[in-house]
Amino acid sequence: MLCAVGDLIEDVVVQLRDHMQPDSDTPATIVRRRGGSAANVAYFAAKLEGRSRFVGCVGADPLGDSLITQLTQHGVEVRGERRGRTGSIVVLATTDGVRTMLTDRGNATDLSSIDSTWLNDITTLHLPLYSFSHEPISSVVHALVREAQTRGVLVSVDLSSVTLIAQLGAPAVQRLLADVGPDILFCTNAEALAAGVNPQHRHGAHLVVVKDGANPVVAFGDGTTETHYPIHIVANVVDGTGAGDAFAAAFLTAHARKTPLADCIANAQSVAARVVTRAGATLEES
Repeated sequence: MLCAVGDLIEDVVVQLRDHMQPDSDTPATIVRRRGGSAANVAYFAAKLEGRSRFVGCVGADPLGDSLITQLTQHGVEVRGERRGRTGSIVVLATTDGVRTMLTDRGNATDLSSIDSTWLNDITTLHLPLYSFSHEPISSVVHALVREAQTRGVLVSVDLSSVTLIAQLGAPAVQRLLADVGPDILFCTNAEALAAGVNPQHRHGAHLVVVKDGANPVVAFGDGTTETHYPIHIVANVVDGTGAGDAFAAAFLTAHARKTPLADCIANAQSVAARVVTRAGATLEES
């Protein structure tokens, strides 16, 4: 079973139906979804495998109650703490599918306790870079990584955001990767460039999987030469929100079944392609 540690927040997805009209009205479709990178990965893993676990600090408010209910209804076991308020992200999607995210994480970074039972029955521990960006959650996830490694649990990290890498600084991100030594590192091509990750410099990651929009996925690592995997172009892209999280969840659940690398990537691409045809990080039709 997969466990993801990080944010559970609300995504407010705003899909523009025309060009933005400053100081006036712009037609749009607005959808509210459960969001947060870690929560998204847990959701997709549960949809694919029947169950998963999410650990985080969720606001002690009605919105937090609603988001937890949504996760549990899809087979996600929610652990962690309740404190403060639940965050939100406004995802502004233009007519060409490009996204701009306005982020308020609320109290999501305030996870401070550690419970070793969070890793019971877990095969994979997944950590977005967001979970290392602030204290006290960063110290918690570092402790969970150490516990996971003593149990033989696979650890994966997603570099998450070029902006976040710039805020932390590439040297700090490289030191983090060397300390964690993730079994699998997910990133986009832009994130890899920002962090200085390439086949010659993996900074402790054993396998690196690089996504690059419509371009082939590239994988390299221990015993794996740099290999390119072509992808199928999705014609009717609605919103890219959650596609990377879906890719990670599908890859990791397949990898846990000892699926060959090429099939892990193909499976991940297939699930991500379904997600981009919907508004928000979901596999539901509406």
